[in-house]
Amino acid sequence: MYTLEEKIRFTEAFIESGLTASHASRRPGWPNRALLKQWLTEAQRGEFPVRVAIPKGHTGKRKKHHSYSDKTKAEAVKLYEMGRRPVEIARLLGIDNRVSIRTWWKKAMTEGTLPKDSFNPKPLDGGKEVSSMSKKKELPPEVAALSAAELENACLRAVLADLKAGGWDPDSISNKKKVELGERLRLETGRALREITDFLKISKSSYEYHRARMWWPDKLASLRERITALFWENRAVYGYRRIWGDLKAEGIRVSEKVVRRIMAEEGLKVRYEPKMKRYSSYGGETANAPENLVKRDFRSALPNFLWLTDITEFNLGDFKCYLSPVIDCFDGCVVSWNLSRRPDAALVNDMLDDAIGTLSPGEHPVIHSDRGAHYRWPGWIERCDDAGLIRSMSAKGCSPDNAACEGFFGRLKNEFFYHRSWGGVSYEQFAEALDDFVRWYNESRIKQSLGWMSPVEFRKSLGLAA
Repeated sequence: MYTLEEKIRFTEAFIESGLTASHASRRPGWPNRALLKQWLTEAQRGEFPVRVAIPKGHTGKRKKHHSYSDKTKAEAVKLYEMGRRPVEIARLLGIDNRVSIRTWWKKAMTEGTLPKDSFNPKPLDGGKEVSSMSKKKELPPEVAALSAAELENACLRAVLADLKAGGWDPDSISNKKKVELGERLRLETGRALREITDFLKISKSSYEYHRARMWWPDKLASLRERITALFWENRAVYGYRRIWGDLKAEGIRVSEKVVRRIMAEEGLKVRYEPKMKRYSSYGGETANAPENLVKRDFRSALPNFLWLTDITEFNLGDFKCYLSPVIDCFDGCVVSWNLSRRPDAALVNDMLDDAIGTLSPGEHPVIHSDRGAHYRWPGWIERCDDAGLIRSMSAKGCSPDNAACEGFFGRLKNEFFYHRSWGGVSYEQFAEALDDFVRWYNESRIKQSLGWMSPVEFRKSLGLAA
């Protein structure tokens, strides 16, 4: 079936591969192992020429296991006694067959075959095998003297050391971080694994799961770096869905669950402020209120068709200031906004003048507000009538009637105002920072409802903005 040239070619390739005849014969198109062994023998006898050197002792059979020194065996048994898995020990010490490690341990326990100067293993109870992971170890006297309080101090010192090196937040340590800390404590204090897992409040199965993967390379390292960068580039206000949307826009295909898990592991958490008493501009029923034309339907198919407005307060300790925006329900874009130290008529009137200045001829949007006194004063009503705006008002004391605008205030304060120190900030500095945030909100902050685009990007995609 094979010509002389084919025999020579296969024999040379077989010798260069270094495989056994059994493994080499599994390659597509190769002869069976009996022929490979036969041709190798013939080549060794010189019955046909080959252009490669035949290694001495190469028979095509499976190689025998390596022999290891007593020192390597003793180190393997020592690591096994400390609770390391055979696969980890084999990787650390370069041992081919991890099954040998348990065999060495059994011999050390029953026969005492290893040198005592390298490691003195503990004997088995009654000649029966006891798992090194389940039996209680006899610790040296100086280690056994450590109390639970001292163990806690050692753990806290390790946590502080990692915090100084830019480690984790001790209030939210992941299981992976707990295992890293646990391994350090085991090496530094010699405490038993069960004590470590009880103190760190992690199950033994979870501990073993993460410990087995400590030595594996992180296949998500580049994704982890990009997610962290996106989180901080976007003012630390993006949750996992918006981070996923940004990754999708960059052409990175990954599951939302993976993004959520990585953010949890890296401590990338968006903080939210609990509900508190809000500013109210309601001054009583001073005049007849216009009808509620919106009826909680905040959808708009066209820009400048439905506007919302309201006032919110910022308390910076040394002073208070008030923000009045106009929100376009088409895409959530902030059409205009005004900040003032006082919630007076000029606050809303100047804001409305700026919003009207953005309208094109023939555009007469509905402008919806609550029943605040600002929207019942003559100056507001006159401006609306002159521009052809259609007024609409919520029911008395019913904030859900203006929920979309209230939602904007909630996002604004969570992402910009809360969880930041504003001590020593002047009104001018605060106004500049707020203006910068609102512009970022319009131009860069992506929204799922807009196909993971910002309001400005969305309008450009529709040809509504330059």
